[in-house]
Amino acid sequence: MIELGNYNTLTILRSTSVGLFLGDEDVDDLLLPTKYVPSEFEIGDKVTVFCYLDHEERPIATTIQPFIKRNEFGFLRVAEVNDIGAFMDWGLEKHLLVPYGEQRTKLIAGNWQVIYCYLDEKSFRLVGSSRLSKFLNNDSLEIAENDEVDLLVYRQSELGWDVVVNGRHRGLIFHSDVFQPIAEGDQLKGYVKHIRPDKKIDITLQPIGVRALEPAAQAIYEKLVEEGGYLKLHDKSSPEEIKTLFAMSKKTFKKAIGTLYKDHKISIKEDGIYKL
Repeated sequence: MIELGNYNTLTILRSTSVGLFLGDEDVDDLLLPTKYVPSEFEIGDKVTVFCYLDHEERPIATTIQPFIKRNEFGFLRVAEVNDIGAFMDWGLEKHLLVPYGEQRTKLIAGNWQVIYCYLDEKSFRLVGSSRLSKFLNNDSLEIAENDEVDLLVYRQSELGWDVVVNGRHRGLIFHSDVFQPIAEGDQLKGYVKHIRPDKKIDITLQPIGVRALEPAAQAIYEKLVEEGGYLKLHDKSSPEEIKTLFAMSKKTFKKAIGTLYKDHKISIKEDGIYKL
C-alpha cells in the first residue's frame, strides 16, 4: 500500500507521454511525471519515490527529496499566507498547508518555523502544525540519563530552550547549560542530563561525566600550548571567563584541569595554569 508523505519503492508498470505509471499489489496508476523520469529505465524496474497529493488532490510521485516527511519535525520557511492558512516551502511544487487552527502563533510570510507534518484523517491530506506539544510524548521514554540524543531547537522560554528529542520527546536546555550560540531550528547533538519524576527531560549540550573530561581536557591543553604554555585561568576563575574562552561550565573546567594535573601535564598556581 502506498504511504502518502513518505518514500515508497514501486514497480514501473508502463511508460506514457505524461510519465511513468508506478504501482504495487494495491495500486497500479501512480504517476511519476516526465520531468522526474530517470534517463534510463525498463518496465518492471523498482524505483523509490516520494508520494504526496498534487494541486488537484491526486496522489502523485516525485524523485525530489522534501525537507520534511510525514510524522517528522522540520524547520521550514513560510512561503505565503492566505485566508486558509500558511503555506510552507518543503521543497516540493505544492506547498505544505498549516491551517490557522494548527498555528501556535500566527505565521508570517518569509519567517521560519518548526513544523510537524502529519496526515489529517478527516481530509486525508498532508498538513503541518506548529502546535508541537501534542505530537511530543514523554509518557513512554525511549532514552535514559547520560544518553546522547538528536535535538531540534524549536522555542525559547524564560527557562531556556525547548527541544525535540530524538524526534519524539520534549526536552529543555536551561539557559545555565548553554555555552554556545543557539537558535530556533538548530539541529544539535545533546545529552540527557536528568529525567524528572514527572518525565520532564533536562538536556545539556556538553558531554556528561567521564565522557566530558577527555574532550574538555584536550581543548584546554591545546589552548595552553597555543598560548605558549600559560593561561590566566584557574579553579577560582569566574564561570563567565571560563564560558567565554572554552564554552564549558566551571564544573567541567575544574574536572578537566584536575585530570591534566593528575596526568602531570599542567601545574596550577594562583595566577593561572602552566604547561609542564
